[in-house]
Amino acid sequence: MLEHHYADVNNVRLHYVTSGEQKNRQLVLFVHGFPEFWYEWENQLLEFGKDYFAVAPDLRGFNLSSKPTEVKQYRAHHIVEDLRQLAAHLGYEKFILVAHDWGGAAAWQMAISHPQLIEKLIIINSPHPLTFMRELIHNPAQQAASEYMNFFRTDKAEPTLQENNYARLVGMMTKWGDNAWFTDAVKAKYIEAWSQPGALTGGLNYYRSTPMYPPTENDPGPKALKLDPAQFHVRVPTLAIWGEQDVALLTTNLDGLGEYVSDLTIKRIPDGSHWVSHEKPALVNQLIREFIKK
Repeated sequence: MLEHHYADVNNVRLHYVTSGEQKNRQLVLFVHGFPEFWYEWENQLLEFGKDYFAVAPDLRGFNLSSKPTEVKQYRAHHIVEDLRQLAAHLGYEKFILVAHDWGGAAAWQMAISHPQLIEKLIIINSPHPLTFMRELIHNPAQQAASEYMNFFRTDKAEPTLQENNYARLVGMMTKWGDNAWFTDAVKAKYIEAWSQPGALTGGLNYYRSTPMYPPTENDPGPKALKLDPAQFHVRVPTLAIWGEQDVALLTTNLDGLGEYVSDLTIKRIPDGSHWVSHEKPALVNQLIREFIKK
């Protein structure tokens, strides 16, 4: 059974959904990306709620959670603190973290800055910040694949994405992979989430707050960053699941990942897309379970 709750943490109210009993169980925290919301993890909540306390929040800016108006309120350290305080609100000092897309960006940062909180880290199609920076600067294919990010940063994004009942967002969900899972009923849930007041802007503010986007002639983006690789090392056991048909985040983001992650397992899904957790929930659940129990 799925249960809906709210928590007031870090000066925002987060909506979250739980599955399974809490008493004497490990917490598995599932963190969605754009343009998703807690529902991304429905299959995982139902599966892991059998023997874990499974929790999936709406990140700030999305669906039923608070939507701060300032772009700077969507920087990674705020999202990390939201998640840290949510886990503390639930009574946990340590947990298993599963994340995708923008949720993965926050999860990488949490593993870097708060390794003591994370028992195991599972990342699904979300690049480590340093490999993504490398790809954005040096790989023309990733630059082209990420060009939409530059558009999402503009003030034209909201009206364009809202046109024709969110047709372009629907297209992202259906044209980037196997769309059999995106039924009319599921589409209605997503449109309802996107239509929450301020939700579209909240999600787009993740793109506007990050320095990670394709460089242009007028904006160096990640080229202007001076990062110390030693400050981005991940020292918690990490599983990276990657749908290799992802057209937005290319498999080259996995190259050299072991340089930044001490204990790394990579599982590639050749026929999975960016939405692999929807397309192949049984396989994704199996890979997560095997890694957790290893």
